[in-house]
Amino acid sequence: MAAVLAGAAGAQGLDDPGQSPAQTRRDLAAAQVQAGQARARAERLDHDAQQATAAADKAAKEAAALAARIQEAEAQIVADEARIRIIEQQRSDLRAQLAQRQKPLVELTGALQRLSRRPPLVALLRPGSLADSVHTRALLESMLPQVQRRTAALRSELARARALQEQARAAEAARQQEIASLDTRRRDLGVMEARQRQAAREANGGASREAEHALALAEKARDLGGLLQGLEQAAALRDRLAALPGPVLRPASGWAGAGQMAADAAYDLAPSPVPTALPDFLLPVTGRLVSGFGDASRGTAARGITLSVRPQAQVVAPSGGRVAFAGPFAGYGQIIIIDHPGGFTSLITGLARISAQVGDNVVAGSPLGDAGPGRPQITLELRRDGRPVNPLDQLHH
Repeated sequence: MAAVLAGAAGAQGLDDPGQSPAQTRRDLAAAQVQAGQARARAERLDHDAQQATAAADKAAKEAAALAARIQEAEAQIVADEARIRIIEQQRSDLRAQLAQRQKPLVELTGALQRLSRRPPLVALLRPGSLADSVHTRALLESMLPQVQRRTAALRSELARARALQEQARAAEAARQQEIASLDTRRRDLGVMEARQRQAAREANGGASREAEHALALAEKARDLGGLLQGLEQAAALRDRLAALPGPVLRPASGWAGAGQMAADAAYDLAPSPVPTALPDFLLPVTGRLVSGFGDASRGTAARGITLSVRPQAQVVAPSGGRVAFAGPFAGYGQIIIIDHPGGFTSLITGLARISAQVGDNVVAGSPLGDAGPGRPQITLELRRDGRPVNPLDQLHH
């Protein structure tokens, strides 16, 4: 997966003249892989949504499936653009080859045509002209096969040039079709998100109190690390409260005895197994890895990874969990913080628009918002029990 990310297509598009042909081919291969992964995820989420019985679970999986379709279209557009760049490079190389080959051939055929058009009367008026004419005719006959071979090669290359032109037109048509599909899916997701926000406002007033608490923490935090620490402490407290045992119910019939009661109590209070990895982990966007975990950045080691992405790229939840913070933070744009099982916390920065709200329960792939215009970059940090971990390691589980 890391190899795919290293060559993954990002914000570079048709207007990137400095990109090498080898990088463009890597972009194409990586984008095709990302499109296939997003397509498979969308199909799996569609199936899970059909099987879901709870309305909230069904709605979450439907939104995640639609977000996966958006990411599939984004990756396919990158693949189409890479394919167009490859074709244009091939056409440019072919034009240069044709120019080199056509010039001497044109000069040769022009000279031969002039010789072949000498009037026969000249041979009678000038001494030695008859011998020259015979020599010229022999020269023409000996050169004709070579001219034919060269013109046959040129005809083949011209036919290849026309084929490349048709391929370029087809790739551009496919790109335009994917852009139209992307716009449609984004509109559909916008409608779905608006409907879900309305339902959440009507059903849950506690989430607004949690959002106010998160904003208060953000105002007090001196930096992003302080905000994360405060939210992690709040999440740990919430988890401890949720783990407190409830009232012990009397048996439905009869008396179980002290031994059975002790066994039942031990079973009820036994801690749940703590996951060592995040299930169904995925990167929040499709893009090119431009900064890895631990890379030197401004004199310090990067605590996450940074991806260069397409304008308005769809951003999704890397794994299931609960949104602990969603909003602006100084110097980082719009950010999302998600509490995951097992003491994991993910931080996504660089968003231009956020669609998730504090208190939302998300599944892996749930839509969170969009990247900005131009050449945006999205950063993902992952922590476990307050310590930074490499998000790419989760991709191998």
